[in-house]
Amino acid sequence: MKLNYKVFGEGPPVVILHGLFGMLDNWQSFAKKLARQHRVYIVDQRNHGRSPHSDTFSYSLLANDLKIFVDSHNITKADFIGHSMGGKSVMQFAHDFPELCKTISIIDIAPADYSPGHLSIFDAVLNLPLSDISNRKEADAILSNTINDWGVRQFLLKNLTRSSEGFAWKANFNSLYDNYSEIIKANEFDKEISVPTLFVRGTKSNYITKEHEELIAEMFNEFRIVEIIAGHWIHAEAQEELLSTINNYINARY
Repeated sequence: MKLNYKVFGEGPPVVILHGLFGMLDNWQSFAKKLARQHRVYIVDQRNHGRSPHSDTFSYSLLANDLKIFVDSHNITKADFIGHSMGGKSVMQFAHDFPELCKTISIIDIAPADYSPGHLSIFDAVLNLPLSDISNRKEADAILSNTINDWGVRQFLLKNLTRSSEGFAWKANFNSLYDNYSEIIKANEFDKEISVPTLFVRGTKSNYITKEHEELIAEMFNEFRIVEIIAGHWIHAEAQEELLSTINNYINARY
């Protein structure tokens, strides 16, 4: 699968993957700052942004999508960053293709099972009457009946785009819903990951727990866990601190 991407800067390559319902644009400002020292690729995963849609999903498939991407850009070894679902994709990639990874940085996710916490979001977006709305304000008003958090609604509405019939979703929400059990399940590792790994936990988030730390210690040969005062969207809430943390981790390897 040929993934949509943007690239900034020159230097050692870094590849960034967004989370569930996200897209590469969510990481653009971060990527431009990181690109002061690196060649940074931000990538739309399948069923997200402007990348192709598919009925199939697994972290092995997403890791293989990434393998095709790095091969097509003649990247022989890189640092990889993944947030949330993208973090699971990057962990799977490091498991399946460790020879291509210099380091991986995993933002606020563990290789664990998670409870289905997005069902109300799926209900809201799948039932939004796209053919009846005339602007984003109307869409926001309808979504507000189910989703109280303004920030979450704005995040989702970035997926809304004009089409020949009015509006359409960039993300393939139908496939993501059908494959949701695969998205929230634990990564399937049959060997320990030897790639140097940085886990960044948001102190206001519950995505990496003490129990997850024990799981990480079993699965990763070399890792660090650092905390940043932020919620799940660390790259938006504490961008400069995250940038400094990842830059220091990556640069220490050169």
